[in-house]
Amino acid sequence: MEDKEILKQWDKEYFWHPFTQMKVYREEDNVIVERGEGNYIIDIYGNKYFDGVSSLWCNVHGHNHPKLNQAICEQVNKISHFTTLGASNIPAIKLAKKLVDITPEGLNKVFYSEDGSEAMEIAIKIAYHYWHNKGMKEKNKFITLSEAYHGDTIGSVSVGGINIFHEKYRPLLFDIYKLPSPYLQAVKLAGREKALMEETTKKLIEEVEEFVFRHHQTVAGFVLEAGVQGAAGILPFPKGYLKEIERICREYNILMIVDEVATGFGRSGKMFACIKEDVKPDIMALGKGITGGYLPLAATLTTDEIFNEFLGEFGEAKHFYHGHTYTGNPVACNVALANIQLFEEEKTLEKLQPKIKLLEERLKEFLELNHVIDVRQYGFMAGVELVKDKEKKQPYPYGERTGFKVAKAMLKRGIWVRPLGDVMVIMPPLSTTEEELDYFLDSLKESIIEVCGN
Repeated sequence: MEDKEILKQWDKEYFWHPFTQMKVYREEDNVIVERGEGNYIIDIYGNKYFDGVSSLWCNVHGHNHPKLNQAICEQVNKISHFTTLGASNIPAIKLAKKLVDITPEGLNKVFYSEDGSEAMEIAIKIAYHYWHNKGMKEKNKFITLSEAYHGDTIGSVSVGGINIFHEKYRPLLFDIYKLPSPYLQAVKLAGREKALMEETTKKLIEEVEEFVFRHHQTVAGFVLEAGVQGAAGILPFPKGYLKEIERICREYNILMIVDEVATGFGRSGKMFACIKEDVKPDIMALGKGITGGYLPLAATLTTDEIFNEFLGEFGEAKHFYHGHTYTGNPVACNVALANIQLFEEEKTLEKLQPKIKLLEERLKEFLELNHVIDVRQYGFMAGVELVKDKEKKQPYPYGERTGFKVAKAMLKRGIWVRPLGDVMVIMPPLSTTEEELDYFLDSLKESIIEVCGN
């Protein structure tokens, strides 16, 4: 048995993969990645695939970028890790200052963790603890949205809203107030063509404000993704929705907690979706693209007002009782600094704009397909939703794995993608060229026709 065959055997025997039905995985052939080059991954057999989902939405500048590699090596040659519980390190300090400089005004304090779920868990705990320290213990509930996804820890699942991910754990979760998904509610009110218009937002906000008026005395924070519900199938918010939630939070003394894990670091078309929407949240969670997709790192940013409520004499026990072994890891922080510097050096956001426009134009073609019921875009991220019967709006049965069949067809064309059910996700690295994007979209269209028919 060759080494490659041993790897395949060990992979199926010992490695339990995330969000993966292992019975199915063990019955199929799967990509085992050996290395990466630019926007491509290369498997153990030398097959090359375009990274169509940015390594789960986190790769920014491509794989094996020499400047990001250098930042990692430089720090490893100094020190790879030391605790930040009562101590600090140079990259963590510099990155905190940089994050404060580039995020919306008012976010002046940075708390590190290792992934987006943890960043949101921290955001929830900070918000709850803040009101407790202020002596307002009655403010202990959170408003969130149906179809929300904020991670997989118990707190982040509690403020989530995707039943297939979260329902099994319902007995473990704390109670929240839940409002409808903005996009899905907008479609109900105005239809798909008018769902994202400002007039539709006004109708949605009336319902939101009425609810908040009744419950605001008990609400610690309003938790929502920044401009689009990603894991729900790329469901963008109607125009002005995020800004209106900010207004409501200000008027009713509620902390606005924005999850920028997926949208941050250029994915929205701006460095952050909150900047695109001119929103200044009280708490912001970052992850995924913060290191360019190279190492696990996340951050939760807060205002001085929130931070100051945790200050006091040691005996008062007001400080934030939370921390992780690798919080503020210097290697991860150093590559994050290099990642942000690359945005400036390579004019990443400037070069991204024509690619966003190309994606917008080409997505219209997919609506002509008989098994595509909707296409949705937010910046440089999009979803193409497949259905069995377009006229009857009949979805494919969940067990048929239609989206995964299309993904397998894409693999034959040299592209690796990971669908969200039967929503085909378009989420390549920001460094993708227009030619690569065209090939990606051509291949996706061909694959949908191959699997679903014309």
